[in-house]
Amino acid sequence: MNFQERKKKIIEAVYESGSLSVFELSDQLAMSPATVRRDLHDICEEGQLVRTHGGAMRPENPMFTSFVEKSGSNNQKKDLIAKAAAELVADGESIFLDCGSTVYRMCPYLKKRNDLRIITNSLPILAALIDVPGISINIIGGELDKPRKAIHGEKAIQHINSYHAKKAFIGVDGISAGNGLTAHTEKESAITSAFIRNADQVMLLCDSSKIGKDSYIKFAGLDEISCLVTDDETSSESKESLKKHGLSKIITAKK
Repeated sequence: MNFQERKKKIIEAVYESGSLSVFELSDQLAMSPATVRRDLHDICEEGQLVRTHGGAMRPENPMFTSFVEKSGSNNQKKDLIAKAAAELVADGESIFLDCGSTVYRMCPYLKKRNDLRIITNSLPILAALIDVPGISINIIGGELDKPRKAIHGEKAIQHINSYHAKKAFIGVDGISAGNGLTAHTEKESAITSAFIRNADQVMLLCDSSKIGKDSYIKFAGLDEISCLVTDDETSSESKESLKKHGLSKIITAKK
């Protein structure tokens, strides 16, 4: 069992119980106490659990909780994509981060950056990075979307339009050669479009399950994306088709 698989099991066990000791996790998951301790150190460093004396507990902050609990079989892929995307961020840059769950997963990998300026509409990103030295956060103002835990609306778009970023890191509901980038809702597409307009480079974080899929609203062409960061289950045929229709660069995140 690799770290990502162990992490998933540890997080699920702690969330179900509220808190568990190292030895309880060891017995429950059939892992050695040394492995559990090592994994808990890394998981708690990422902010996904809170370290306690002798174990770990579920975070009480609901902004963390909803994103960590977000279901789906693609969480390991999302972590790999997020890590690869974070490697594209340099010290001293100003970046846009949207409210997608894959973009949120960049947070642990951004904590060692220096003089990083983040502009975001995501409350979980704010909570994850608010106390990190070397990172300043510009939280976008506007109307709170409680289920998404993000800021949306016309005021938010005006806020974004008053700033410039070196790079934007965005998610998407669907991407295809025929229809480009698509979204489920107008408010999501409007915010993402504003990030795209005001950044020099646009990095799209998208796992293979969304490639070749179309959603409700078309909002951007493939030629507006500087780089697609995806996982290694995206077929070579899909990559070639996207490139043929205007996507200039694809990074494949691997284990």
